[in-house]
Amino acid sequence: MATGATPLRVMVVEDDASFRGSFVAAIEATGDMVLHAVAENVAQAMALLAGAPADILVVDLGLPDGSGIEVISAAHRAWPECGIMVSTTFADDRHVIPSIEAGATGYLLKDSSESRIADDIRTLHSGGSPISPRIARKILLRFRPVEPPAQPLLSPREKQALELITKGFSYDEIAELMGVTRNTVMTFVRRIYLKLEVSSKAEAIFEARSHGLL
Repeated sequence: MATGATPLRVMVVEDDASFRGSFVAAIEATGDMVLHAVAENVAQAMALLAGAPADILVVDLGLPDGSGIEVISAAHRAWPECGIMVSTTFADDRHVIPSIEAGATGYLLKDSSESRIADDIRTLHSGGSPISPRIARKILLRFRPVEPPAQPLLSPREKQALELITKGFSYDEIAELMGVTRNTVMTFVRRIYLKLEVSSKAEAIFEARSHGLL
């Protein structure tokens, strides 16, 4: 809730009349917020940024004359104390990350419940960052360490046996070249098939080459 008798001043930049109407209604239904200003495009929003600052700015990204990211960036410079929240249908990296980098500290998709609009604004004003679960997951995944694909590990002897198989030697010839019995060669082959998850010589050779083992 806003402290004292001063209500939160909320500005919305939204070109969709239906959503804009729902947003305005949600703000007007509260006792601790007032609608500071409304803009339907980038040009109108930029003009409003030259005036008295709002406490909270809610911005759509898909505006008819440009991107809401332009508004976010300009608002972050003009109204440094203003909390900025995105409300949009865009959930891809091309919009999410640039919005946050431009200065947004909240990011909600328009599939969020309209009844939560006021609560999300209060959360943002109190220092929180309301973010739709899909967006939060996308951000977390972006910072997850990238692990190299696991390679099947063949022992030196298994790799030697596979190299000889690739050259066309028979199991008896491989046994003689490696100085082991034929049964030992067959054991190597079974292990190779298991580790590479294959069931034939051709598949084993293909998988080994694709994993850089040959």
